[in-house]
Amino acid sequence: MPLKSWIASANDGETDFPLENLPCGVFSVGDGDLRCGIAIGDRIVDATGLEEAGLLRPDPEALVLDAPAWNDFMELGPQAWASYRARLTAMLRHDAPDAARDAIATYSVPMRKAALHMPFRVAEYTDFYASRHHATNVGTMFRGPDNALPPNWLSIPIGYNGRASSVVVSRNPVRRPWGQVKAPDEALPHFAPSTRFDFELELGAIVGLPSDGPVSVARAEAMIFGYVLLNDWSARDIQAWEYQPLGPFQAKATATSISPWIVPAAALAPFRRPVPDRLRPVLPHLDEPHPTGLDIALEIGLTPQDGVETVIARTNASELYWSAAQQLAHHTTSGCPMRVGDLLGSGTVSGAAPDSRGALLELSWNGEKPITLADGQSRSFLDDGDTVTLRGHAQGAGFRIGFGACTGTVLPALDDPYPA
Repeated sequence: MPLKSWIASANDGETDFPLENLPCGVFSVGDGDLRCGIAIGDRIVDATGLEEAGLLRPDPEALVLDAPAWNDFMELGPQAWASYRARLTAMLRHDAPDAARDAIATYSVPMRKAALHMPFRVAEYTDFYASRHHATNVGTMFRGPDNALPPNWLSIPIGYNGRASSVVVSRNPVRRPWGQVKAPDEALPHFAPSTRFDFELELGAIVGLPSDGPVSVARAEAMIFGYVLLNDWSARDIQAWEYQPLGPFQAKATATSISPWIVPAAALAPFRRPVPDRLRPVLPHLDEPHPTGLDIALEIGLTPQDGVETVIARTNASELYWSAAQQLAHHTTSGCPMRVGDLLGSGTVSGAAPDSRGALLELSWNGEKPITLADGQSRSFLDDGDTVTLRGHAQGAGFRIGFGACTGTVLPALDDPYPA
């Protein structure tokens, strides 16, 4: 049975934020300060206010929610995460005492009145390539079906280091980038705005505990504080010219958008699923001690400027061949230290069906098969003014664990990227 809250909107089976969720974000109201908050139904609990008033303190020895980010709280570790979650749940349950209700009523705001901000300080950002269907589709386009997957793909989670400085929260617009591009019939590259700008539907995992040296998959799973939706915007024409031999660089550095709410790993624990069947045995240090994949329904909406939204793809995070815990464990095998606030992108999440592909590169098959939108327009890649919206939720019995929307609108390229 779903948990019941005295906040009625949290009991709606369609809300992203029932009592079972309690995701962490940062908000402000009007010209007020940025504050740490927890989403519940259609309200935001002012976690900073509760801490300052001494009504709910994660750490009795220090204030950890006075900075507008959840990093200091994450550093307290899993025992503190669980204790705080249990105490907040008790204050929000249908049978909460009057004192708890009064505290929440005093320190909460309607979500519609709040602006949402980056929920944590991104220490480093790594992007992986963990969906076999995505990797197979892309490889087939450029290397043919017989060489679609790189030889190492079934043995290790492939990844590259991205740019923490360009991670932005949902609703921030994204400007079309300039870069070096080279058409197949050109002898030399030229510098121009990208004409093959794309999105990537991903799941982001946030590291909540540091490490120094290799960690097991089980330890890696315990290090993950929570998850966000992630859009790794990609300039495919810039990428095609630059990526050999070292991989993506400026093609992926424009922006990476994340949803504003961190869904705690604890809220998603009931939705663990085994990763897809192995096509090759993995080495023991990457084996799952128990299922570490996640059953999260995902979808992509595309809205042209002044137009209506078309849901252009639906898929599921359970399609990921490598789980976030396996990605994180692999990241540490060389002894690479991990920090609180490290962000791991899953790579594009794609399923087997054509309408379950997580990027326009796949949906339009590299531009050969443009997709048709609800108003009759077609897209191979993104137009200026297009808004991309990612959504996701794990479906329980009578409730769902949602992320809120992750949106971004494409702005035109600058007329001159190097003004005098």
